[in-house]
Amino acid sequence: MTTSTRYVDHVVVGGGVMGSAAAWQLARRGRDVVLLERFAPGHAHGASHGTSRIYRATYAEPEYLDLAQEALALWREVEDETGAELLAVTGGVSHGRRDATAERRADAIAAAFTARGIAHEWLDPAAAAERWPGLRFEGRVLHEVATAGRLHADRAVAALQGAAAARGADVRHEVAVRHVERAAEGVRVVTGGGDVLARVVVVTVGAWSAGLLGGADGGLLGADLPLVVTQEQPAHFALRPGATPDGWPAFTHDVGPGTAWPSGVYGLATPGEGVKVGFHGVGPVVDPDRRSYRPEPGQLATLRDYVRTWLPGLDPDAYVPVSCTYTTTPDSDFVLDRRGPVVVGAGFSGHGFKFAPAVGRVLADLATAPDDVPAAERFALARLAALPERTAS
Repeated sequence: MTTSTRYVDHVVVGGGVMGSAAAWQLARRGRDVVLLERFAPGHAHGASHGTSRIYRATYAEPEYLDLAQEALALWREVEDETGAELLAVTGGVSHGRRDATAERRADAIAAAFTARGIAHEWLDPAAAAERWPGLRFEGRVLHEVATAGRLHADRAVAALQGAAAARGADVRHEVAVRHVERAAEGVRVVTGGGDVLARVVVVTVGAWSAGLLGGADGGLLGADLPLVVTQEQPAHFALRPGATPDGWPAFTHDVGPGTAWPSGVYGLATPGEGVKVGFHGVGPVVDPDRRSYRPEPGQLATLRDYVRTWLPGLDPDAYVPVSCTYTTTPDSDFVLDRRGPVVVGAGFSGHGFKFAPAVGRVLADLATAPDDVPAAERFALARLAALPERTAS
């Protein structure tokens, strides 16, 4: 077994979409960077695998809108660099039962779209159903016309890693990191094949974040990382006979309180697999190293009932379950911060994938800046200390 020690500018621990994006952003700046991924390429153990993720800009918060618009341009840059087809524009629709709070939020999103020149329109439920007969609608329907769509998750991770490697990054799979410790040089990352010394480590390990970074004394960050890891259980549903995936937008449905559904619902067409439909953040709490990967029967039955009720273009009896993880903060905002030589990207709370190349840029900025440069307030680690811990079903 090799026991060599290497010294580099940066080591990125975790080769999902966020770590791969950070490695690409660092490598394109000419930094000497090593990316370490515990599993083989294309693995299905975390939150970055599969064929489909939604890209959309439906946020009222400027921090997220900034990242979403930056990410859209960066996804196209990754495509140009690698020749991969990653983002297909299908349009996106958001609808639901609107109370006063939901109406204000919807209006705020539309106002932000107008201010930023994001093409959109409002439709009533009947007009939306005529345009997209595979879906039923309630309330006003916000249609993001020219930007929302579908990202191919597996291709995106591979493309980001390929782009990073093409710019000089050392991308290593099947390298398990035993622990990370501070050292005179910055940090020491200990693996079974030797140590990597770096000025700064970027940790993007998803469901394993608290385990690697935490500890009774605050661990590497000197602060608690209150994350809840759940196993989420969407499914791909077959289209009804004669239907095609071409007419399906990405969609979200805010079902509102007091319904049979445990949360809002998202969905998007996945060519070759049907339409992916899922609840948001209501799966059972799990240890990422002891997952069953099996769908919870009650939740799957409820999801099928939802499809039967709201998605007439799909067959609720023809489906293939999907298993993935959410790693969620108490407020569902991300953690993008730095403590000394440790940069952390964590807690993407089921809505992070779309932002990945822009998040990679933020992590690269943190990794190359003086360690006393503060993170954006919304994404700062310190805010978590004032929040009640999230509970999960």
